[in-house]
Amino acid sequence: MSFPQAILKLFKSRHKPITVGLTAEAKANPPKHVAVIMDGNGRWAKKRGLPRSSGHYAGAENLHELCKWCIEYSIDYVTVFAFSTENWQRPQKEIDSLMNLFIEFFTRYERELEAEGVRLRFCGETQELPLAVQDTMKKAEASSIKRSNLQLIIAFNYGGRREIVRAVGKLLQEYRANEIKPDNLVEADLSAHMYLPDVPDPDLIIRPSGELRLSNFLLWQSAYSEFWFSNVLWPDFNKGDFTDAINDYASRQRRYGGLKEAE
Repeated sequence: MSFPQAILKLFKSRHKPITVGLTAEAKANPPKHVAVIMDGNGRWAKKRGLPRSSGHYAGAENLHELCKWCIEYSIDYVTVFAFSTENWQRPQKEIDSLMNLFIEFFTRYERELEAEGVRLRFCGETQELPLAVQDTMKKAEASSIKRSNLQLIIAFNYGGRREIVRAVGKLLQEYRANEIKPDNLVEADLSAHMYLPDVPDPDLIIRPSGELRLSNFLLWQSAYSEFWFSNVLWPDFNKGDFTDAINDYASRQRRYGGLKEAE
């Protein structure tokens, strides 16, 4: 059995069937945009005596599952944190493995994503990535642009602070060109210069693996996002966990700093 086949068999064997479905409230009011910090791949592999690369492979398999859950639950956008600007500090062998896995993921699931109507988009400093990765991104975006069931946004070589600095730099360029006046600036001006300004802010951010932090992910966009944390490592995060997160989100009241008259 080849390495990918072995990991796929191990991955599928650990899933348990869902026992509780969406609540009526969740069906009526699903989040429009869910973001996921796919954390815990390395720890998942270590627990099984496997190399870290096997954990990343299992995590990629779970990303495809996530897309199917989102479509089933009428979620329009899902953004996943795949590779941060800080991840370049990891061992070169692991970085090379992640770059190769990125290309392999789209090769493996190209037909499935097309059949499922998933549009691919990317955010981050993509021009700094290996040319083979950049070519894969361009092909995935171009071939999927007309799909409408779900937008899968992959944050790759992404950093929230880097994105904000980049947006401020673009505003400064407009200022120097006398296109804007500082006194007239509003939040929407900065939002318009983010990587994907047409994508709405995430309603819900999910972080598996037991960590309780954003890790430089969507810092500007998460101002009023709801958060849901789980101790489950990402490769073990299944449809039941995702359903729990969506149900919990639907049970919350989002006030955005205000109050209803009855309160």
